[in-house]
Amino acid sequence: MSNLPVCSGAPKHERDAVLRRMPLMAEKNRVLIADDNQPNRELLEAYLADVDCEVEHAVDGQDTLAKVKSFHPDLILLDVMMPKFSGFEVCQKLKADKTMAKTMVLMVTALNEAGDIERAVKAGTDDFLSKPVNKIELLKRVENMLKLKDVTDENERLRRYIEERERRGVAARVSTKGK
Repeated sequence: MSNLPVCSGAPKHERDAVLRRMPLMAEKNRVLIADDNQPNRELLEAYLADVDCEVEHAVDGQDTLAKVKSFHPDLILLDVMMPKFSGFEVCQKLKADKTMAKTMVLMVTALNEAGDIERAVKAGTDDFLSKPVNKIELLKRVENMLKLKDVTDENERLRRYIEERERRGVAARVSTKGK
């Protein structure tokens, strides 16, 4: 961390002060596997064994929505054909809710007709993968989606940090003008 360009050449105590003020990224990504078929859930989790992430399972659409609220996943591997709510319905509900809309969704399904893909995109999915799942393809997509989520989150944190610094700077300038 001492190789950060904003801190190069600065004394250690100044670098440490900058790093303490920087927003921190989450330690591990979280992946929710939503599929009503237990062997499918187990297979997807086994495929993710080499990915540094926490994994949780959901067994139907309703359970998926509840787990999203409690587990706060970065990515959902979402089956389309599930009881209580389909994957399409779950995805629409997620993307319509501001608190969950930024959750990445990778639909993993046996449906692979052009109309199914269109429907998934209209529902708000971020990507689509057909079953049977190829392990390498799944891992690469998961890796890329988690990287994108991390970069998006970091950009948002930095944007908020800059806005706060600008607000403080404006407030400081206003308070010194009044003296």
